[in-house]
Amino acid sequence: MDSNKKYWKGLEELQQTPAFVEGSKSEFAEPIPVEDVLNEEGLSTKTPRRDFLKALGFGLGAVSLAACQRTPVHKAVPYLIKPEEITPGIPNFYASSFNGQSILVRTREGRPISLEANPNGIGLNQGTDATTVASVLDLYDMSKLQNPQIAGKDVEWSKLDETVIAALNKAAAAGKQITLVSNTVNSPSTLAAIAKLTAKYPTTNHVQVDAVSYAGIIEANKNTFGKAVVPSYNFEKANVVVSVAADFLGTWLAGEEHTQQFMKTRDHKSLKNGKMSRHIQFESGLSLTGTNADVRIAIKPSEEAAVLISLYNAITGSSVAGGVASKKAATAVKLTAQELLANKGNALVVAGSNDVNVQTLANAINVAISAYGTTIDLDNYSKQYQGSDASFATFLNNAKAGQVGVALFLNSNPVYDYFKAEDVKAALAKVDFTVSFAQRADETASELKAIAPNNTFLESWGDASAKDGLYTIVQPTINPVFNTRQAEQSLLIWAGDTTDIYTFVKNVWNTQILAGSAKNWDAVLQTGFEYKGAKTAAAYTFSGDVNAAAAAALVSAKAVQGEFELKLYEPAAMRDGRYANNAYLQELPDPVSKVTWDNYAALNPKDAEKLGLGENATVTVEANGYSIELPVIQQPGQALGTVSVAVGYGRTKVGKAGDNVGKNAYPFASVVNGTVQFAAKATVAKASRIYQLAQTQTHHTIEGRNIIRETSFAKYLKNPSSESGRFADKHKTYDLWNKFEQPGHKWVMAIDLNACTGCGACIVACNVENNIPVVGRAEVIRRREMHWLRIDRYYTIEEDGKEYTKEKEIANINDFENVTVVHQPMMCQHCEHAPCETVCPVLATVHSSEGLNHMAYNRCFGTRYCANNCPYKVRRFNWFNYWNDSRFDNYLNNEFTQLVLNPDVVTRSRGVMEKCSMCIQRIQSGKLQAKMENRKVKDGDIQMACSQACSANAIIFGDANDPESEVSKALRNERVYYVLEEINVQPGIGYMTRVRNTFEA
Repeated sequence: MDSNKKYWKGLEELQQTPAFVEGSKSEFAEPIPVEDVLNEEGLSTKTPRRDFLKALGFGLGAVSLAACQRTPVHKAVPYLIKPEEITPGIPNFYASSFNGQSILVRTREGRPISLEANPNGIGLNQGTDATTVASVLDLYDMSKLQNPQIAGKDVEWSKLDETVIAALNKAAAAGKQITLVSNTVNSPSTLAAIAKLTAKYPTTNHVQVDAVSYAGIIEANKNTFGKAVVPSYNFEKANVVVSVAADFLGTWLAGEEHTQQFMKTRDHKSLKNGKMSRHIQFESGLSLTGTNADVRIAIKPSEEAAVLISLYNAITGSSVAGGVASKKAATAVKLTAQELLANKGNALVVAGSNDVNVQTLANAINVAISAYGTTIDLDNYSKQYQGSDASFATFLNNAKAGQVGVALFLNSNPVYDYFKAEDVKAALAKVDFTVSFAQRADETASELKAIAPNNTFLESWGDASAKDGLYTIVQPTINPVFNTRQAEQSLLIWAGDTTDIYTFVKNVWNTQILAGSAKNWDAVLQTGFEYKGAKTAAAYTFSGDVNAAAAAALVSAKAVQGEFELKLYEPAAMRDGRYANNAYLQELPDPVSKVTWDNYAALNPKDAEKLGLGENATVTVEANGYSIELPVIQQPGQALGTVSVAVGYGRTKVGKAGDNVGKNAYPFASVVNGTVQFAAKATVAKASRIYQLAQTQTHHTIEGRNIIRETSFAKYLKNPSSESGRFADKHKTYDLWNKFEQPGHKWVMAIDLNACTGCGACIVACNVENNIPVVGRAEVIRRREMHWLRIDRYYTIEEDGKEYTKEKEIANINDFENVTVVHQPMMCQHCEHAPCETVCPVLATVHSSEGLNHMAYNRCFGTRYCANNCPYKVRRFNWFNYWNDSRFDNYLNNEFTQLVLNPDVVTRSRGVMEKCSMCIQRIQSGKLQAKMENRKVKDGDIQMACSQACSANAIIFGDANDPESEVSKALRNERVYYVLEEINVQPGIGYMTRVRNTFEA
């Protein structure tokens, strides 16, 4: 033993050392102090507290600091003084907000580990989107900046403040503009902080610009109704919904909120009452919304305005020039107009284009069908997208002219997501001083003179107002992990205001939001929101010029026409690119193509055939003077002569997981009539490179069997059990298993295929809850993704009234444009007669007394017999210890990021089989809570991670032994069938037949 080194017998002795006692006393202090730590020679050194824990072998345990001395932290050593509200093993929940949605943050011993919707919230109070669920991972992202920077070098905050204030004073003295460029800001506290800066420096102006712009809607509403707002849409009030290229269930405006509304008119409860809305979709690329349409018509981007013109003419009897030329589209428009007229006041038309004139046409149609005041609300408007493309263009011109002295960037990255990055760089070069609040040295921040790294929302005090009259609170659940600072606090300091951010936010609420309310500040922190109530939604009279709008829209459409028409779209996972370093989202399969870790060029199979494109082919796409090489997806449903490409990829300075994943498609965009357009005339040429995409739909499939059941609404009304095909009633069965008795609980699920949109939020929620590792692109190609829950996507391709489902017949389809899609969540079915159980030689997978198929990981030694014997292909083999193997480092397998892990679920090691456990940890927790309260488990006490994340309520979980439970009632529905029930495995998950409200001949 080296006598010069100090050793301890154990943690008990270590706890008695002066250094450790002093370090532990400061564990819950707000600042990160400097502590005395014994070095290897037993000498005292001054070391930051983060290094204090690291020196003791606990890595980056400093992340465990509590938020404002309130949320405790589970340390690797016993508590000396246990925080009052902490009981180890029991989660704490805190109300907060993400993108304006009121949420609950679940913490374990001071670590935020998951997010869920606030069930008492206003608006979206059931479920979240995938980005919300995955955002907890960003807190632990090691690639974020850990200190402020000037000229790329770390500095103290005092030095940065001194430099920025000097630059602001210099700009003000010279009479130059001070411009804050941000994405949409709807936070009252952030706006108040900006107002403080403006009061100090009157030349300050605030420019809001969104990477995916909705300025066309705002301008159209301003021109036709005098209200420059994005309206709120009430899809639950619409009997007929017509969408022209608006992915309203996906990424258009508020997809999850729209989903929650929309499915109220289409789920099993609505159908039981004999009611179902009708949804008609016109679009070029097959979107998430298009896959859920009752009727879908493939059109080119240049035909969007023509469809709206024809629809307007058919509804109003007008003869505006420029209607659709396609016979198929014309027939669909005629039938659609009849439906809209028959449902005046209960119908809705939405358009996805950012062209002001196209949106003006949509407004005219909605006025004609009396949508305003019912299905469209301009009075309780949305504040989610307020960006102005024209204002940002003005800023660039002013900067190039040398009129801007200081430019600040908040949640804005135009060097990446503006279509002319070189223009942005040229403008920034002419600004005297530039600073970004980015959390990392991203594409824009790295071009600037200074970076004042912002906190994540989990480390911040703040608020949001996503809709007029609704305010949600943001409160920290952990102290800042790195030496970062809230952007609002920085703005206050630079404005000469010494108020701390907590007091500032509290004052804003007390003076602006809670004034006259019965609630106080403490009550808001409990509930998470304040709602002022809804105003009466008024009807509006159209004051625009339809003929002028139609003529201008047709001119823009003609500029897009060519051999190929390019359509850009925002993908469900990456969105506008801000989440590119989130590995959970990178590995989330696209809802339609099932591609992970890439974007691609989606082409109609017939177009691909003409270009001579085979498997793993690539193409060069060129538009607006920009070209990139992309892998090809042969996409059924894609309009002939069109190509779709997702934005949000091609980041170069975002972090280990997201750098150089895919290609940047933003430069394909252009500005037309002052707004950014996502359509262009394009050329597509075959490239020589071969590139294999990582798709999940190419494996783990069970196609070729009768697993999807579809029917029409007309057939359903005649016979509610139409097409459900209950095989178990048609032939005699023989049991190889003894009957399992389940006298207590029997946990089962019901899945409504009518409600499932395929969004994938449930997949990410399952990953987060159950510590499912990310394996990376190469492993997905090898069919080794670890998702316990997948969503299978199935096509039905029709021609001349016939359905083609056999591969040899698909080749005879004329154009591949006419497809319908069904999304089917598939996980372990927890079979009563589970074929996996009989073949396991070590009883690693066994049946429980509550109807669940358990996995004892410590018993499993990887024979994979169970996976071979599973007819549903839902078991996953852990080929490597993905959490701790550097070969699969997507920034998830380091000691820091693993703080996101749920301590209630063990991480599985190499050679172990794993699969859906029906969130057994949640079941046990719910049962224990009921026992402590001396009562029985109530329906709704226990929710699965997947069902909790589903905005459509498509996944229903509960106890089949309770006849009054929601799941029992759902499983008694006439539409219920069980996948592969004919082989008598007796699955515990029932599916409801997909019903489409199609046009009947």
